[in-house]
Amino acid sequence: MKKAGVVLSGILIALMAVTFVQCSLIQTFINLSRVKFKLQGVENVYVGNVSVMNKTRLSDFSPLDALQLTASVLKGTLPVTFVLNVNAVNPNAANGKSSAPSATITSFPWRLVVDNKEVLTGNISQPVTIPGNGQQANIPIQIGFDLMKTFKDKNYEGLMDLVLRATGRSTGSTSLELYASPTVRTEIGNIGYPGEIKIISKEWTN
Repeated sequence: MKKAGVVLSGILIALMAVTFVQCSLIQTFINLSRVKFKLQGVENVYVGNVSVMNKTRLSDFSPLDALQLTASVLKGTLPVTFVLNVNAVNPNAANGKSSAPSATITSFPWRLVVDNKEVLTGNISQPVTIPGNGQQANIPIQIGFDLMKTFKDKNYEGLMDLVLRATGRSTGSTSLELYASPTVRTEIGNIGYPGEIKIISKEWTN
């Protein structure tokens, strides 16, 4: 009889442990669903060795700029580099609480799509912690690829116009989208998002 009681106690403890884990998983997934992302903008935009940050049209480039860019094109290359800033917010505080546990993104595999064309893939180099009080955190992503090799159907003017529009330098619209599959560190281990999320400017995505 005593042995049966011990077995029953063990079963109850096991059931309670399973229930606790299930509740933790459910709460974790709820928290993950609240973390949101959006593209905040770009900085340090360079085509070749020429800065594009203060230019909105081709006529804004100096003769020296044009000479450097032309020399690069004649070599069959036109590299573009910039930092793409992704804003993340963790509004996990609920039920009247002013804050909640922070979320640490340990992995952020991404792919960049420009004008419906995938141009680059990558991942973050180190974890990023997002506070649990609704404060935004920045995830800087270093972008670099060759315009001429990626957009072979465009001429020089078309490539420069694409850069100016994609990076927000000119008023024209160009589709700039980031797709990512974040992995977040939690109390029960690292958990990846169930699917890829689409991150665009002006709209929060989760």
